[in-house]
Amino acid sequence: MSPNGQIDLQRQIPRLEQLPRPLYARAERLRAGSWTARHTHDWVQLSYAISGVLGVHTAEGSYYAPPHWAVWVPAGLEHEVVTSMNAEMRSLYVRRDAGAWAPERCRVLEVTPLARELIKAFCELPVEYPEGESAEARLASVLLDQLRALPEAGFSLPMPAEPRLLRLCSELVAQPDLGHSLGEWAARLNTSEKTLTRAFLRETGLSFRQWRQRLRLLAALQPLEGGASVTEVALASGYESPSAFIAAFKGLFGVTPGELFRAG
Repeated sequence: MSPNGQIDLQRQIPRLEQLPRPLYARAERLRAGSWTARHTHDWVQLSYAISGVLGVHTAEGSYYAPPHWAVWVPAGLEHEVVTSMNAEMRSLYVRRDAGAWAPERCRVLEVTPLARELIKAFCELPVEYPEGESAEARLASVLLDQLRALPEAGFSLPMPAEPRLLRLCSELVAQPDLGHSLGEWAARLNTSEKTLTRAFLRETGLSFRQWRQRLRLLAALQPLEGGASVTEVALASGYESPSAFIAAFKGLFGVTPGELFRAG
């Protein structure tokens, strides 16, 4: 309980000097509004959403995992994990030498049915499972092989470092349905539309239109998972019709909203 009488939803980070085995698992049920302080650790973290939508935020951007997707956080990267609704999460910590094959960047990964069952089985093992040629060590090895093969998804939102663009993007994150055109933003920032276009692409790797569309679609994940209607979410996201929203959603996620959350 916090000093003002409200429930403190900050999650505590495990105090580990090192991982006892190449893989370490945590199972958690998170209340709506749960969060961690920004932190780093000397191992990879895979945050896997069984239910709810997880958000992982870094200085470079934000990464979102709806049910049965996961966020891969490289060792040494400062990050925080938040959820605005009830969620169930499995975390896998991977020792640096066991995940040396992975790129040194945050990624959102699709958790395949086989990987899902392997994670479930691994979470039942003791923390200090037998090593060597044991069945438990073989399970950990197969799970690591499966993690290596997981397909990457584009559920990320890169943030610019340039201060003016960062202010622009922060305003849009706070209010995704803002309809200002690129020209209107350029006027507000006292620059030309062409200069702003080039800067946006250089800083984020996306055009302004692509970035704003991705923001709106990622922001829609949590209300959709919470049971809001597609029509309600589409209009709140700045789309003129549910059909336009569904088409854009399928273009980014590869499935419609209904298909995504049925799969979850």
